Amino acid sequence: MGGTDTTLNMFCNQCSMSAPDGCGSSGQTLGTCGKDDTLTRLQDLMVYGLKGLAAYREHARELGADTVEVDDVVAETLYFTMTNVNFNFDQHIAQLMKIGSAGVKVMDLLSDAHVNRLGAPLPTPVSQNKAEGRAILVSGHNLAMLADLLEATAGKGINIYTHSEMLPAHGYPELKRHPHLKGNIGGAWHDQSKLFEQWPGAIVVNTNCIVPLKKGSTYGDRLFGYKVTGIEGIQRIDNDDFSPLIEKALSLPEVTGFDANSQVVTGHHYKTVLTLAPQIVDAVQAGKIRQFFVIAGCDAPGSGGDYYRQMAQSLPQDCVILTSSCGKFRFNDIDFGTVPGTELPRYIDLGQCNDSNGAVHLALALSQALDTPLDQLPVSIVLSWLEQKAVIILLALFSLGIQNITIGPKAPQFVNGAILDFLVKNFNLKLTGDADTDLAALLIPAQKAA
Repeated sequence: MGGTDTTLNMFCNQCSMSAPDGCGSSGQTLGTCGKDDTLTRLQDLMVYGLKGLAAYREHARELGADTVEVDDVVAETLYFTMTNVNFNFDQHIAQLMKIGSAGVKVMDLLSDAHVNRLGAPLPTPVSQNKAEGRAILVSGHNLAMLADLLEATAGKGINIYTHSEMLPAHGYPELKRHPHLKGNIGGAWHDQSKLFEQWPGAIVVNTNCIVPLKKGSTYGDRLFGYKVTGIEGIQRIDNDDFSPLIEKALSLPEVTGFDANSQVVTGHHYKTVLTLAPQIVDAVQAGKIRQFFVIAGCDAPGSGGDYYRQMAQSLPQDCVILTSSCGKFRFNDIDFGTVPGTELPRYIDLGQCNDSNGAVHLALALSQALDTPLDQLPVSIVLSWLEQKAVIILLALFSLGIQNITIGPKAPQFVNGAILDFLVKNFNLKLTGDADTDLAALLIPAQKAA
């Protein structure tokens, strides 16, 4: 996420004038427009949320969804952020909640569109870091593009492998029916520079999370960008013409050096998990499931993300992990097994970041089945935070009134003291600290589980 302070040192984002010295610091008035630092940062939050919203909207539109309601919120919010339109704090918060509601809407639209075209995902073991033959590695989020690529490469002697947020593709019936969709390679998006150097086949990145080429990179001539995704100097795929990508894959040597013997599991879409609702409710009522932990979000480079692995690994056996997004690559190599005394999995991969709505649908179903308010359910939410899609997901949760969320590994730069105080007071938002200490605070005592 871009830092507001850096932006304010260049231009005030409330006007087209260069920001004067000190503009935006410590709550000082910004330039001549009268906007203070807190309102400016709230509008930064709006714009970042709109970026994530627009990404999901684009995927939904590609699949034929009606996004008019979402489009209206995008247009209204951009108007809201124009110079001298609004100076009211409460109205800024209300607009952010409207963006969050649009996020809920667009994730439901996209989820339904995926299922309508590709079928409801099913839990599926996927080979990890094992590859052979001439191959294309697909990174990003665009499942519609992958479906078209699988059709275009059928019978051509090319194997297709997924990377990062494309992993959930293996759970969709209409995608997994293609025998040349083989497995997953690598982890979260930020391993690209190293992984793509090692990968000898063709590569296509179809959404955000592309990493710029480093000096001396050798894979630029076999890297393709799909539609708006691109880097200076690489080839583009427009109008779903995959012929240059296919030709490149066929011209390259067969893949070697990827011969691991491991698996990861994906495909626990919420619509599939809901079919297990009676067993889940019984397990909760019998005390076999003490608590659900939503450990999800956008991963970032560095050791800060180790927090999430430590927490997941430390959970008692009577706790279930719900995850989505690329943050799961911090711990999805662990075999969490099943809840003791049941056949229910302790690890449930709901899918991509846009499938974060799944945790909400499951919580709502559990709330109804147990006749328990949402805020009293045995559910804790611990999110990793990095980029714009994380913003729209968090705003979506806030718009639903969901509280007690823990985020980390650090607060985004555009959140100042006033905004953080508001979020703490109104949503009981917490920042991550030590994983063991946080887990001790979040964990419901076993004797109260039933």
